[in-house]
Amino acid sequence: MTDFKRVLIMGTGPTSVQLAVLFKKQRGSYIGIAGRQSVRSDDFFASLRRHDQHIRVSVQNEKHRSVEGECRLDRIFTGYSRIEGSWDTLILAVTTDAYVQVLSQVNPDVLKQVQCIVLVSPTFGSNRLVHQYVSELGYTPEVISFSTYCGDTRWADRQPSNHVVTTGVKKKLYIGSTQNPSERMNELCKIVEQLGVTMEVMASPFEAETRNISLYVHPALFMNDFSLNAIFGNADVQTYVYKLYPEGPINQYLIRNMLAGWKEIMRITDRLNIRPLNLLQFMTDDNYPVHLQSLSRQDIEEFIDFQDIHQEYLLYIRYTSLLIDPFSKPDEQGKYFDFSGVPFRKMFVNREGQLDIPRMPKEDYYRIKIIQGIARHFQVDCPTIDKFIATYENKLVQVAQEQKDLPLSGAFQVQTFAEDLNMICEGLEINHQEDML
Repeated sequence: MTDFKRVLIMGTGPTSVQLAVLFKKQRGSYIGIAGRQSVRSDDFFASLRRHDQHIRVSVQNEKHRSVEGECRLDRIFTGYSRIEGSWDTLILAVTTDAYVQVLSQVNPDVLKQVQCIVLVSPTFGSNRLVHQYVSELGYTPEVISFSTYCGDTRWADRQPSNHVVTTGVKKKLYIGSTQNPSERMNELCKIVEQLGVTMEVMASPFEAETRNISLYVHPALFMNDFSLNAIFGNADVQTYVYKLYPEGPINQYLIRNMLAGWKEIMRITDRLNIRPLNLLQFMTDDNYPVHLQSLSRQDIEEFIDFQDIHQEYLLYIRYTSLLIDPFSKPDEQGKYFDFSGVPFRKMFVNREGQLDIPRMPKEDYYRIKIIQGIARHFQVDCPTIDKFIATYENKLVQVAQEQKDLPLSGAFQVQTFAEDLNMICEGLEINHQEDML
């Protein structure tokens, strides 16, 4: 096997440590990690130096022992412009809005030798963006998209270091490539399947990218007045992402907007000849199940054919059924694990001393703006998506004005992401023309 001999992982988060151990453990790859210099990454790089470039992955649950391990990194690059050497594979484990920014800093002599670029946790359109960017440079690597990252990994001691803990592993992932058939994609499937994850190969990377639950639920859950007040306000009372109003944002209007947002995305994917996604089935079969006493198999499988009010009713049942973990063991008082008790994270001062926004909804803003841009490219109306974005951007402007005396991160800026959208849409046009030949 010649692929994945020399693998360079871009990014310095916990995911990069987990992926490095996986490739070293399963493929014996020569592994490098590269990242930008920042206050957070400085701690990570310092820890690597103290431990002679050794990294370690622990697990929270014994059934996930297949992902644990330790190894020594072969190369470390503090700054993407400092990358040197020959690498057959680049793995992008950075946020989706940073893909082009990261690739643009890599020396062209390094980039032109890359045979494969893997997107660990892309969003809708990321593969087209990366493929179009490298194509304009004259390079033709295979670009592979996963639907999302294979697990839940975090720093072992809450601070960046050489040690991470993987607390969960996904049940199922989707994957797609710019090349079909693809031996590299098949090899990646084998690597992930050894973790106990079911893999499904999709007809295109775009289709794989639509199989990410965050696209369909996060905008409704976070881009509403209740949630934004919880994130940016000063209330002392804790509220929770997945609880019903007034403990959380979930009410009949949020469910209605979630359903409408899903239907708008389905109208976009229809223009791209992508198979429709049954939202309720995806929630229960691929993410977290509920008892059949709560949702029948027939209702789940026929969800896509029901009227709006019936669909809203079933989505509401789904969220009420998961207020507790229905498969946990009750205590002596008959109480189950509080599954929905995920607190909203509030805006915070980051390590650079700037007021910043939590990952949710900061990353969701990029995702939904890209979806909106693709919808406009195909002249697909998306009033619900437009409403999510307007609600969020109005809050950004308001908070930035209220906190104008404090240093603010770039996350408080209203953005168009025009350059990324132009590349994605140009790539979509080329791809559409090729499909018609």
